[in-house]
Amino acid sequence: MGRVFRSLDDAEFNRLFTEFRFTAYRLESLQVYDVSYEKAAFELFLSGQRRGEYPGIAQWIDETITPARDSGKLVHRVHVVEEPLSDYVRFECAWAYAHTVSAGEDVRFIPVPSGEWPEGLPRYDYWLFDSCLLVAMHYRDNGEFEAAEILDDPEKIVQANFWRDMAVRRSISFATFAARHDGVF
Repeated sequence: MGRVFRSLDDAEFNRLFTEFRFTAYRLESLQVYDVSYEKAAFELFLSGQRRGEYPGIAQWIDETITPARDSGKLVHRVHVVEEPLSDYVRFECAWAYAHTVSAGEDVRFIPVPSGEWPEGLPRYDYWLFDSCLLVAMHYRDNGEFEAAEILDDPEKIVQANFWRDMAVRRSISFATFAARHDGVF
């Protein structure tokens, strides 16, 4: 076990997103993330405001996506989403992914019926940097962030690469996913 980060604002944790050399990959498995910097924007979304952009996403684009894209690096993610979509996933699509994809992030989805899960993929969130640095993302049942943990076990790193490849193969692009859900977000 390696370093544990208790805050998403931890400077060392955030350096991972600027110091990777080639790829930063995220597997997302939750249908709701309870992140403090999104709360006000999520409430606006729920009240009916559409297609907004909030400071947290603008910062992610300015500090991570744009510099990575301009350096020839790839930031990508696959989100396993249950259908019908949760309000939070609809919010992510409209207020986050629509903007980050336009800026250069490759966001993909594996849609599944509610209560089902893709065979062989974990219900486990993680970041994988350059295929060799694995960071497990730990959340409470309500989606509240608990910790990010660097895992240095070679078997777990290989497994995370396998899951990444499997998820990317099974996924559809944001554009395809958005077209399937036209008007939902």
